[in-house]
Amino acid sequence: MSFDEIIVAINDVVWGIPLIILIIAVGILLTVRLKLLQITKLPKAFKFMFKDEEGGKGEVSSFGALCIALSATIGTGNIVGVATAIAAGGPGALFWMVVAAFFGMATKYAEGLLAVKYRTIDKDGHILGGPFYYIEKGLGKKFKWLAKLFAVFGLLAGLLGIGTITQCNGITDVVQSFADPEKQYMINLFGTDYSVAALIAGAVVTVFAALVIIGGIKRISKVSEIVVPFMAILYIVTCLILVLSNLPAIPAAFATIIEGAFNPSAVTGGVIGSMIVAMQKGVARGIFSNESGLGSAPIAAAAAKTNEPARQGLVSMTGTFIDTIIICTMTGLSIVLTGAWQATDAAGKALEGVNITAYAFDKGLWFLPESVTSFILMLCLAFFAFTTILGWNYYSERCLEYLCGKKELVLKIYKFLYIAAVFIAPYLTAAAVWNLADICNGLMAFPNLLALFLLSGVVAKETKDFIAREKFREKREKMAKAEE
Repeated sequence: MSFDEIIVAINDVVWGIPLIILIIAVGILLTVRLKLLQITKLPKAFKFMFKDEEGGKGEVSSFGALCIALSATIGTGNIVGVATAIAAGGPGALFWMVVAAFFGMATKYAEGLLAVKYRTIDKDGHILGGPFYYIEKGLGKKFKWLAKLFAVFGLLAGLLGIGTITQCNGITDVVQSFADPEKQYMINLFGTDYSVAALIAGAVVTVFAALVIIGGIKRISKVSEIVVPFMAILYIVTCLILVLSNLPAIPAAFATIIEGAFNPSAVTGGVIGSMIVAMQKGVARGIFSNESGLGSAPIAAAAAKTNEPARQGLVSMTGTFIDTIIICTMTGLSIVLTGAWQATDAAGKALEGVNITAYAFDKGLWFLPESVTSFILMLCLAFFAFTTILGWNYYSERCLEYLCGKKELVLKIYKFLYIAAVFIAPYLTAAAVWNLADICNGLMAFPNLLALFLLSGVVAKETKDFIAREKFREKREKMAKAEE
């Protein structure tokens, strides 16, 4: 059995039915206990996103913490991951991706709340929080082994999975597709041919990532607050133009997605016939994209300037909404609208990964030259993936800090190892990279989801108290205005 086959076998076990059921079950449990909070409190969540809490303690603003989280979540999963899910599970995978994200909003809310409630602040004002602390402090010292297990998985996910290799690999693939689609400029290294464009792109990404990463959380936050809104708006506007330019095909696309969710073989002609596969690919890629249940986003949420756990929970919740319900849906709809998921190359081979989305952009934006649509996609993916590299560096460093303490030398060595992992990404195969990333993500999810399940009562009580305080505050403000 080859290395790739071993990785695939492990991935199938980790992302089997038990984990899918656990993710959805925890999301449903929290949705019920929080009384559909992801719908009823979504407007307030967006209000809090742009309005800082007065006198809140923390290292970065609530918006800054969200941008760090979004920088880590909005990445190749939104472009390449969605395409991969639909190619493997059919259009129905998009439906299950959105369903998982809906319940994932409640999960992300709980993660943000618990991160602030159980975080630690040292005498220098340095903050550390996330699943490792709400497992250890919320569940008790006897669960500290589980907290350490999460931190180890988080460290591996950042260094070997979602944080480095997949992101840089995605950037180099799209740059090579744009700059040298025919692979005319190749170089042989270690007995393997590599694209010169891909290797140059990898080196450039490594240099820029190093310049930001070495600056720490405040520099990551500052860069994310500028880049994340820009890249999200650019991509969403581009996809909206594509969708609006193909209005007549929208009803059929939605019908294909819904039917593909429950009867894939009717849509794919028997090529993809399992509803379980559609569900598995949709949930796995959705979680890869929005990270609800993984326990990564609460590490950033813990650093927010706030004294109110539930408030930051609401802000954190908007991350899943923006990432999956808006951006992933726009990508998936573009792919289904244009039939890109069934497209083949000149040799008759089915398109893979970013090439599926590239085909959708080229065909859907038919009024633009292919060079323009390819450039737009390359720019979006490069920004998406680059910021994910930054966000996951912060996450994995905090996991290391929990395991080893605040040892400057250890953290500095880790920064250079992380940068090295980014550098070697172009030399690895795409299939092995994605499967390795999925394994790391899944392993993180198990201890975090168990903690969320056991602490769901704490989340419900904190939320009830917060809503009562908010109602009293709003009533008092109305009375003050009336007196004026």
